[in-house]
Amino acid sequence: MNIVNIFLKELKQTFRDFRMFVFMIAFPIVFMLVLGMALSNAFSTSKISIDNIHVLYKNLGNNQLAQSFETLKKETAKSGIQFKEATGNVDGKKAVKQNNVDGYVKISNNGIKLYESDRNSIEGNIIQGMLTAFVDKYNVAMSVAKVDPSKVNMVLASNHSKQYIKETSLHAAKSPGAMDYYAIAMTAMIAFYAALNGTSLMNTEIARKTGDRLLVSPARKSEIFLGKVLGSITINFIFIVIVVLFSKFVFKANWGDHLGVIFLVLLTEVLMAVSFGLGVSYITKTGGAARTIVMIVIQIASFIGGAYFKIDYAGNIPKLSPLSWVIEGITKVIYANDLGAAIPSIILNIGITLIMMLIAVVSFQRREGL
Repeated sequence: MNIVNIFLKELKQTFRDFRMFVFMIAFPIVFMLVLGMALSNAFSTSKISIDNIHVLYKNLGNNQLAQSFETLKKETAKSGIQFKEATGNVDGKKAVKQNNVDGYVKISNNGIKLYESDRNSIEGNIIQGMLTAFVDKYNVAMSVAKVDPSKVNMVLASNHSKQYIKETSLHAAKSPGAMDYYAIAMTAMIAFYAALNGTSLMNTEIARKTGDRLLVSPARKSEIFLGKVLGSITINFIFIVIVVLFSKFVFKANWGDHLGVIFLVLLTEVLMAVSFGLGVSYITKTGGAARTIVMIVIQIASFIGGAYFKIDYAGNIPKLSPLSWVIEGITKVIYANDLGAAIPSIILNIGITLIMMLIAVVSFQRREGL
């Protein structure tokens, strides 16, 4: 009963703190809205369109290869690859360097040479692939000519009706938009801010001179500790639930079909955050020092963990942040329906919770007061 009374006292005390109430709810929602709208283009998944490909060529050959290339030129025009002959003093290599054309092809009796621009890698790859297929087919025809010359024309003429570029629509894997991503990131970040509440869990009672009254009450020290910790975890988790539901129904953020698993991940993060803040408050000598240390850790973890912007290429550095574990786990649950992806973040959160809570419990028992 004493635990319940202290638990309820903690809830009432936090709800009366209007500044904290607004900070834990309004702060992530405002950031979610601002970043989600400002960085919407960074999460754009619009498709890339390729215009006609322009290729300059010079045909210096007079053998079967040169003649076959003329046939290729006519067929590829149907697929948007436009060949234009380099006449007079036109320098094909220079035209490619100046990005006037996507490629330059030189045909001679010795074979085909292709010059392509590094700035148009997609177009260059298409030209290269098309010419490779053409040369392979020509080599087959020449091999046939050694056995039965009468079949050469049939080999070269086969499949001319096929398009050299086949367009196939693929459904890309689902990925979060800007609002979806920042709904996850801001929720994970504000859950970690529960560590600040953890630092003041006992220090607030000491500052208000109410710690001694709690100690002389019928409640044991262990009941006081347990009641306050449970109250802090509960109130911070309520804040998280409000933020998630607000972003889901107002901002239409995608939280997937497994909200129960997502809330479990966030609950373990709140557990970790509160225990981390509480542990630091017992390690340091003053409440101010504890809050400073925790705030620095939160900001670093938010920065490298992807709370403010999505980090795709940073090696293993983001993995040092608890936010990275949570964001990655929740994202996979939502967009890949991979419920197992939540397990690593849950285990890591609980692991840190046990370590920091052990530090807090041992320190709490050794103290005469709170």
